[in-house]
Amino acid sequence: MSWITGVGLTPFGRHAGAGTLDLMARAASDALDDAGLARGDIDGLVCGYSTTLPHLMLSSAFAEHFGLAPQYAHGMQVGGATGFAMAALAAHLVRSGAARNVLVVAGENRLTGQSRSSAIETLSQVGHPVYEVPFGLTIPAYYALIASNYLATHGLGEADLAEVAVLMRRHASRCPGAHLPQAVTVEEVLASRAIATPLKMMDCCPISDGGAAFVVSAAPTGPHRVRIAGSGQAHKFLHLSAAPSLLHFGAAESAGRALQAAGRSLGDMRYLAIYDSFTITLTLLLEELGLAPAGGAAGALRDGVFAQDGRLPLNTHGGLLAYGHCGVAGALAHLVEAQRQLTGRAGARQVRNAGPALLHGDGGILSSHVSLVLEPA
Repeated sequence: MSWITGVGLTPFGRHAGAGTLDLMARAASDALDDAGLARGDIDGLVCGYSTTLPHLMLSSAFAEHFGLAPQYAHGMQVGGATGFAMAALAAHLVRSGAARNVLVVAGENRLTGQSRSSAIETLSQVGHPVYEVPFGLTIPAYYALIASNYLATHGLGEADLAEVAVLMRRHASRCPGAHLPQAVTVEEVLASRAIATPLKMMDCCPISDGGAAFVVSAAPTGPHRVRIAGSGQAHKFLHLSAAPSLLHFGAAESAGRALQAAGRSLGDMRYLAIYDSFTITLTLLLEELGLAPAGGAAGALRDGVFAQDGRLPLNTHGGLLAYGHCGVAGALAHLVEAQRQLTGRAGARQVRNAGPALLHGDGGILSSHVSLVLEPA
């Protein structure tokens, strides 16, 4: 078995003067304290990439910076799916006996540590260098194309996407450390500045500084632990111009594999942690995962299905859209919140009967998918 025995999460937002290694160290220290472990107990290390510190040996650099001497160290990059992919790898490592306690960590000063042009250049790697990038597409523009197709297919409007932003802001208003904790209305989302039609400013996640970490252990030591019951992945394309569909991207296959590995069904899930870089991202994933009918995510949101007191509480910390997005650690914040929910430590955000939980992340333009199933101890 493999257990998440401790978690750590910094506030997201502006951390002037703090670099990648600083933010990673802050989160890692909190995760070790939460797990009741010392640095010497960590024999495995998995680090997520950083666009502000694109080091060839980031895991080795962090081990030296943080005072670790692991017998296994590895860096990983699968875009936004990296966080959950690292969790899956750590689970495999402890189950195989390659390590006893694996520290998984990511952090980045994406808000204060890079220019706008540098960020656009880095993120353009997800575009095809011949068929897409020369036409000037940015990440929001790719997602706007997908959103336009979705709205046209189902006869919906921009207000339907806005429901996602409203819920994430409402949840973030109860979460200390959120980058955007102010509640908003559908009308305010629609009135925000256009970024790439039909996406407005509030349809897009903020760019943040922050760090997140957790410990995956072979033994269920410590009082705060949840079991990684299953994981699954799907990688069907990279470039949007090669996508076989603009409505189905591989999320269903990924989640199906995780649920099968856990011996669970979708109906068993009682908490959701789903990637939400844009409102259209979360909308499509909810529908492809089978958590809402095709074209019906907005209706389910309006009906309170995904509210804190709803049937399937979703991203109760506010997700990427409101807690914030600092690269790999942005998705890891979903996992930290899920672990806290399943151990009854979410404070004012605590939901009843929080487990089991389905977690799903995607990288690129909905091109890489990783799913996890977590169960309470």
